[in-house]
Amino acid sequence: MGVVAGLLLGAGLCLVLWALTSPPAPRERRGRWSADVADLLVQAGAPGVTPGGLAAACAGCGVVIFLLALGLSRAPAIAACFAVMAAYAPFALVRSRARRRRAALRNLWPEVVDHLASGIRAGMSLAEAVGQVGERGPVELRPAFRAFAEDYRASGRFGDCLDLLKARLADPVGDRIVEALRLARDVGGTDLGRLLRTLSAFLRADARSRGELEARQSWTVNGARLAVAAPWVVLALLATRPEAVAAYNTPTGVAVLAVGGGASVVAYRLMLRIGRLPEDERVLR
Repeated sequence: MGVVAGLLLGAGLCLVLWALTSPPAPRERRGRWSADVADLLVQAGAPGVTPGGLAAACAGCGVVIFLLALGLSRAPAIAACFAVMAAYAPFALVRSRARRRRAALRNLWPEVVDHLASGIRAGMSLAEAVGQVGERGPVELRPAFRAFAEDYRASGRFGDCLDLLKARLADPVGDRIVEALRLARDVGGTDLGRLLRTLSAFLRADARSRGELEARQSWTVNGARLAVAAPWVVLALLATRPEAVAAYNTPTGVAVLAVGGGASVVAYRLMLRIGRLPEDERVLR
């Protein structure tokens, strides 16, 4: 028992000493929301915009529209409603652009995988096969892969360059492709070509099925947007009449606007959630 106690004490002291002398683990630099918004900006084609810049743009739009609506209608409640909509508009625009760009890239990823498979089949190294996508691949994805080739020529560190490529792409499919290449580089093997061909076939089938579902779903989304926008268009028209403005300046009018706004948001989000297709998440970020 004395020997066991001594071993346990020694092991505990070693662990304490190791914890005290080891460098601190790097802290998460950005929260989950900030990282998701940064990915959304990259997917929307605006990598130079920061999450803080987007938040500032939303706040600026809200303040400008509030002051403008307040000057035109003299009703703070009505001005606040349109200010909230205006504050959400930049974020909604980024989400819309990111959604359209993801849909466009969904049809291009199989071509990227085919280029990688053909390059590897031709005897290129993994770095050369990835770099040649920047010259012969889809035009929309060439800048990211061209930047990978430049990074690799400058540093020669394949893993670090793959991390930079993932950050530039900010796409779940791109993450899977990059991690497949990293795994092939680290452990070797001859199944990479077969893996890429299987992945290409899977991506084509997924893009075809998703395109058909989105075409059938579009009427639901457009109907939801029209149903949400119609009452507020009517409110904007009513705001031109002094008696309507006076009615909405009362506590009852403010309550009606608050309940209507909450009902619009809940109904719109519920309809989108019911008809929404599952989206890939960046689990390999």
